[in-house]
Amino acid sequence: MTSAPSPAPVPRPPTNQEKKRMRLTQQQAAEYHERGFLMLESLLDAQEVETLRAAFERDAKVPGPQVVTEDGGTEVRAVYSSHQRQQEYAGLVRDPRILAPVRQLLCDDVYVYQFKINAKPPFGGDKWAWHQDFLAWRIADGLPAPRQVNIGVFLDDVTEFNGPVIFLPGSHRRGLVREGRSASTRSEQHLDPDDISLSPGQLAEYVDRHGMTSPKGPAGSVVLFSPEIVHGSSPNMSPFARRLLIATYNDTANLPRPEGEPRPDYVVCRDTAPLRPLAAPFSQEPCAVAS
Repeated sequence: MTSAPSPAPVPRPPTNQEKKRMRLTQQQAAEYHERGFLMLESLLDAQEVETLRAAFERDAKVPGPQVVTEDGGTEVRAVYSSHQRQQEYAGLVRDPRILAPVRQLLCDDVYVYQFKINAKPPFGGDKWAWHQDFLAWRIADGLPAPRQVNIGVFLDDVTEFNGPVIFLPGSHRRGLVREGRSASTRSEQHLDPDDISLSPGQLAEYVDRHGMTSPKGPAGSVVLFSPEIVHGSSPNMSPFARRLLIATYNDTANLPRPEGEPRPDYVVCRDTAPLRPLAAPFSQEPCAVAS
C-alpha cells in the first residue's frame, strides 16, 4: 500500500516587521525622488544571499549569448535574464520586499524590462563609464519615457575597495545630459555605457553641482535608483568580488517601440504581463515562477 504524497508546505504569512519593510515610509519615498536613489540595508538575509550566489554560479555556466565576458578574457562581465532560467531569481523579482516598493514608486502594473548581474570579478573587473540608463534604452529599444525603477541587489559586501557604483545625487532631475551614442560601439545588442558616456566637461560640471556618493553595505542590501541618475563605477582592483544584480521594472503602459528588429528576449524581456507580489519572501516560495 502506497502512502499519499505529503502536502506541499504552506508558506507562513509575513510578520508585522516584514510587512513594514515591504512598504517605504513617506520619508524614504521622498528621499528616492529627491536624490534619485534609496538604500535599503540588509533587506535579504545571509541564507537568501547564498541561495542567489549559487544560482548565479549555475547560470554563468549556461552557454549562450546572455553571458558577456570581459574584453580579451574569459572572466564573466555580466549575465542577462537569469530570472528566465533560475527559479530563485524568478521568485526574487516578485518578492514583496522588492516589488511592493517598486510599485509604490512607479505604478501598480510593472514588469521586468531587463535583468542582469554585473559580476565585476576580483583583480580587474572593468569599469562602467559614467552614463544614464534611460538614454541607452531610448536609443536601442525606442522606450518612450523614463517610467522605470532599477533595483540593485548586493550579492557581495560592497566597500570602497571593490568598485562600488557611484551616483551623482539629484542628477536625475535634470533629464538627459546628452543625445545619441558614440560612432564606434562595442555591441549593437548590449549598448555599453562607453557608447553613451558623459564627456569630461559634462561630468565635471555635474559633479560640481551634485557631488558624488557610493552606497556601500553588506551583501543582501538593495539600492533602488532612477533610470536617469548619472552613475558609473571604477575597476575592481581588490581581491573581493562585487556581484551586483540589477532588475529594471517598467510601466506596462510604457512598452518599447523599436524602429527595427527588437533586441533579443534575453536583453529586453518580452513578457510584459503585470507582476503580482508573492505571498511571502522568495526563499519561502521554492517553486516561484516568473509570471
